[in-house]
Amino acid sequence: MSESGTSGSGRGRGHQPGGQGGGQSGSQPGGQGGARGGSRRNAQGRERNRGPQRGFTESAPSQRTRRADPARLVAFEVLRAVEAEDAYANLVLPARIRHHGLDKRDAGFATELSYGALRGQGTYDAILARCVDRPLDQLDPAILDALRIGAHQLLAMRVPAHAALDQTVGLARAVIGAGPSALINAVLRKVSARTLDEWLDLLLSTETDPTTIASIRYAHPEWIVRALRQSLVAHGRPAAEIDELLEADNAAPVVNLVALPGVGSLDEALEGGATPGELVEGSALSSGGDLGRLASVRDGSTRVQDVGSQLVARAMAAVDLGAEAAPGRDGAGERWLDLCAGPGGKAALLGALARQRGAHLLANEFAPHRAKLVRQALSAVPRDAWEVRTGDGRDLGSEQPESFDRVLVDVPCTGLGALRRRPESRWRRTPKDLVDLGPLQRQLLNSAIDAVKPGGVVAYVTCSPHPAETTAVVSDALRKREDLELLDAGAALDSVSLTGHLEAGHELTAQLWPHVHHTDAMFLALIHKKA
Repeated sequence: MSESGTSGSGRGRGHQPGGQGGGQSGSQPGGQGGARGGSRRNAQGRERNRGPQRGFTESAPSQRTRRADPARLVAFEVLRAVEAEDAYANLVLPARIRHHGLDKRDAGFATELSYGALRGQGTYDAILARCVDRPLDQLDPAILDALRIGAHQLLAMRVPAHAALDQTVGLARAVIGAGPSALINAVLRKVSARTLDEWLDLLLSTETDPTTIASIRYAHPEWIVRALRQSLVAHGRPAAEIDELLEADNAAPVVNLVALPGVGSLDEALEGGATPGELVEGSALSSGGDLGRLASVRDGSTRVQDVGSQLVARAMAAVDLGAEAAPGRDGAGERWLDLCAGPGGKAALLGALARQRGAHLLANEFAPHRAKLVRQALSAVPRDAWEVRTGDGRDLGSEQPESFDRVLVDVPCTGLGALRRRPESRWRRTPKDLVDLGPLQRQLLNSAIDAVKPGGVVAYVTCSPHPAETTAVVSDALRKREDLELLDAGAALDSVSLTGHLEAGHELTAQLWPHVHHTDAMFLALIHKKA
C-alpha cells in the first residue's frame, strides 16, 4: 500500500490550490476550532461550533456533508463497479475520470485511491472487522466500499485524518444516505486511532504462521502467498524473496510505452516528460497523466504495454531458426501466428516486427469483440503485414497444420503475474481457476505445436509464474512428442534486452519478476519443432 503525494485532491468547494484535502476552503492548516474570529456564543451563552474556526468548511452542515468530492466519488464508483458488476478497474477508472472532468491532480488522487483501496482490501477488511460490531459480510456492500476508501486515506495516503473523515462521510451521505454515513463516521474514527503499523502489530500479535502473516501484512489471499512462494522456488529463486515479491505487487506500476518498430516514434512521449526504457529497445517509462493527449498514442503507433510483454514478443521474433528452416530465413516470407491475440498488444508489436522482416502475421482471437480490439490495435501497421481471424485457437492447428514459422501462444491464465496492474484480481481468483484453466492451456499449446512448421518455434507465454500454468504445461507437451525440444528462453530474452543479462532463465525456460525486473511476471518457453 503506497503513499500518495496528491493529498490535495478533493480540496473542497472551489478546489482551492494548495488545499489540504477534505474541503478546507480558507481553513488554517490543522485548525480544529477557534482558529479565527474567537468564540461565537448565542443569546443563551452557548458557543456555536459552526463557522470557519472548525477547520473543515465554511458551509452549513447540510451543504458540507451532502457534497461528494469528485475524486473520491470516482474511486467509490470504481469500487462499486468492481464489486457489483465484476468490472475491471483499469477499464472503469479512465471513463469515470473523463465523466467527472477531473484535472491531472485529482485524476492522480482518484487513481491512487481506487487502486490502493482495491489492493489493500484484505488488510483493510481485517482492520475494519475490529471496528465494526457485526461481520463485514452483513454490511451493505456500498457501505463497505466507502469504509475501504476511508481506511486507505487514513492509513496509506498523506491525507489529514480530519479531511479523510469529513470527505468520506460527505461522500457517503451524498450517495448512500444519512443513516449509513453516521456508521461510517463512527467506524473510521476508530480506524484513525492507530497508524497502519500499529494496526498490523495488533492484528499479527498472536499469529505465528508465516503465510497468514504475509497475507495480512501484504494484502494477498493466503493461497496466493503459498502459490507465489512455490513459484519462486520452481523457477530457481529463494523462497525468502516472497516478501519482496508481495511488496512489489502493491507498488503502483510505472506505465510502460512502446513505439511500434518502423511505424511509431517515442519523440512526442519523451518531449512530454517520459524517460527512455532501460530494458528493451523502443520503450519508455511514462511520467503519468492522460496519455490520450499524445497523438502517437491516439493513432496507435505508440502503445501502452508492459515491458515484460515487449520482451517475450521480441524474443520470439528474434529466434534464429537456423539451417533447418526453409531457405532465406532472414524473415522474408515467414508466416507468424499469434494464437490468442486479444486484446492485441503483443499482436501490434509482432505485426510491426513482421513487416520489418518481410513476414506476415495472422492474429487469431476467439471472441468477436476482442477480435475487434485486435484489429484496432493493428490498425497503425500497414495492412499488408497482417490479418485477423476470429475463431477457436484449439482448431487452428488441425485446420492449418505445419503452416507457420513462428507461433506465439499467450494462453488465458490466472494473471498472478500482473496483480500490481489488476488490483481486483487477487480477490477474484481461486485455486479452482488453476484446475479449470489447465486443460485449455494444454489444448492451445498442442494446437500451436501442430500449427508450426518443422524447424519453426512456438513461444508459450503466460502472465503467471505458477508452475501449474508454466513448466507443468510445457513438460506435458514435451513428453508426448519426440520432435520437440526446448531452446534457451533466458538467452533469448537477454538477446533482446538492453542490459544483456536479465538472469531470468532457469532450466531453459525464463521467468520475469516484478521485484527483480520491474515487469509483470511473464513466463516464456521456446519450443522448437525439429525438422
